[in-house]
Amino acid sequence: MHTSNADLMTPVKLTGKYGGFSSACLGGNRILKYLILATITLTCTFVYFIYDNHTSAERVDKIHAFDASPSVSQEHEHPIGKLIRYAQAEQGRLLSRQSHDLSTAVIRYQERRGRRPPPDFNAWFDYAQKHDAIIVEEFFDRIYDDLNPFWTLEPRELRRRSGPWAHEHVISVRNRKAILKTTHADPMGRMPQWHRVVEELAQWLPDVDLPVNVMDESRLLVPWKEINERVRKEAAERRVVPPSEVRTEFTGLPALDAEPEDGPYDVRWIGEGSYWDLLRQTCPPDSPSRNIPPIDIYHDAIDMPIAYPRHSFSGYVQNWTLSKDSCQHPHLRSLHGTFIEPVSINTTQSLIPLFGGCKLRQNNDILFPPAMYLSTEELYAGRGDRGPDWTQKKDGVVWRGVASGGRNKAETWTHFHRHRYVQMLNGTAVHESETGSLPAEGTTFKLPTQGHYSLVAPRNGSLGGWLSTVTDVAFTRLECFPLPPTSADEKLCPYTNPYFEVRPPIPMHAQYGFKYLPDVDGNSYSGRFRAFLHDSGSVVLKATLYDEWHDSRLMPWLHFVPLDNTFIDVYGILQFFLAAEDNGVHEKLAERIAREGRVWADKVLRRADMALYMWRLILEFARLCDDRRDVLGWIDDLHS
Repeated sequence: MHTSNADLMTPVKLTGKYGGFSSACLGGNRILKYLILATITLTCTFVYFIYDNHTSAERVDKIHAFDASPSVSQEHEHPIGKLIRYAQAEQGRLLSRQSHDLSTAVIRYQERRGRRPPPDFNAWFDYAQKHDAIIVEEFFDRIYDDLNPFWTLEPRELRRRSGPWAHEHVISVRNRKAILKTTHADPMGRMPQWHRVVEELAQWLPDVDLPVNVMDESRLLVPWKEINERVRKEAAERRVVPPSEVRTEFTGLPALDAEPEDGPYDVRWIGEGSYWDLLRQTCPPDSPSRNIPPIDIYHDAIDMPIAYPRHSFSGYVQNWTLSKDSCQHPHLRSLHGTFIEPVSINTTQSLIPLFGGCKLRQNNDILFPPAMYLSTEELYAGRGDRGPDWTQKKDGVVWRGVASGGRNKAETWTHFHRHRYVQMLNGTAVHESETGSLPAEGTTFKLPTQGHYSLVAPRNGSLGGWLSTVTDVAFTRLECFPLPPTSADEKLCPYTNPYFEVRPPIPMHAQYGFKYLPDVDGNSYSGRFRAFLHDSGSVVLKATLYDEWHDSRLMPWLHFVPLDNTFIDVYGILQFFLAAEDNGVHEKLAERIAREGRVWADKVLRRADMALYMWRLILEFARLCDDRRDVLGWIDDLHS
């Protein structure tokens, strides 16, 4: 593995509490044939694993080995360099399958889905062309992974489980009009954001009921055996209907408030207990997490691997899907607030339709583009302006946020992912860990094992000292639970005050002045990710357990830099981009990722792209709820 010769021991003044920033800153033909064959094999292998987002029929990802045998010219190439290079190749493969006309789009739909497109597919594609949308069929895989199990429910039963009588928050379409029904509080104002998009599309939409989750937390955890059987059954019954059988018009739905003959469906909500225990029932029987019980959150220490993460390539994320799969990483039960104590648990093991903005890989929620990505609030969208040119940005990392992620308590806060993230990016905390002066009761992390990631600074004395020159990472609120009765100040928290310095927020547009912007989970997904990609012009360092609507259209190592959810790889990543003595080659790679991320977001993460995704999802769900769904479809003269 390539090792930088940079001396990371720049003298600095450490900043005390954990927040703040210091500005000290063979025969010729035979060889040729072998190299060509090796390159083709390596590219194909990498292409398969780096972008494997598609759910298998058995709900298990295959573990793909990365053949990293270098060619002669690449023998000393850093692993990150290889990951970047093959991400670029994969992007080219995807774009080569772009549909530029309706006929091609229909062919590729049928090839990938095994069915005819839904009715009104032509109107959807016409809208896409008018808005210069990039249409690659793989971009919509998430829709079918989410909906396929629902094909095993009869349409009548599916309508019973999705209607306004069964849910607190529903968007209904009737006679080309969108109707919003909310019976309880929507504190984040998410329903109006989603309703507005559906309202804009309503003139093209069939009658449908869309039950919506307005909570941060994802909700549905159907056990693996049931989902596996449903996915197998759906795949076995899938077919392209002969032209003579196709019906091209939706049947429609009964009156909005008419309760089904069978009565409302009993969802059987679960409001307490261990979320990890519920989640591991959704894991395949032979997966690492299936038989691992939850930790004792009040007594057990953190379970943090300090070697290369499972399934990584020399320590770095090589498969974005697997890196987010809690079934493959049992240690996450002690390292993420979702599995310690989420703000609320209101989940079910029943298969019901419920639309929301994000979910864990094991959840059965149906994904919409998140409401925060549709918002124009400065907290999530900045001021709408773009960040400065790369050469005008500071060579550093900036992050501000609240200590969210669940209910952190005096006995449990060291298990929370945001607390760990802030400590691991703070020079003082890392320096104290290196010297053994960080108290055990305040330790959220462990440093990489010596020899892993070829970090120069520890060998020279102080990783923490170097971090203090390049990172500005701090909480703006500590969010104690419960809040001390003698204080209404959310910035104060007796059990974490000794370890964290609360600092003022930095407006999003000001954060764009730094070259590196980390983005990590809060209570669920981070609402800033789209704005960071779309507007900042900086490199986004992304860590998350949550799936979102856009995962199939964003390429890790090309549009953003993926982080393992332990953050154990963050030092190697920062060293690669910020501390290598390579005549600026690695920084040029960073600049390219920043540029590619922004340019690509301008093409595939626009409001029009989110509307197109919701439109297609609604067409597919409406077909599922229709009594004639098995013969419903779009058909044209060329494919009849």
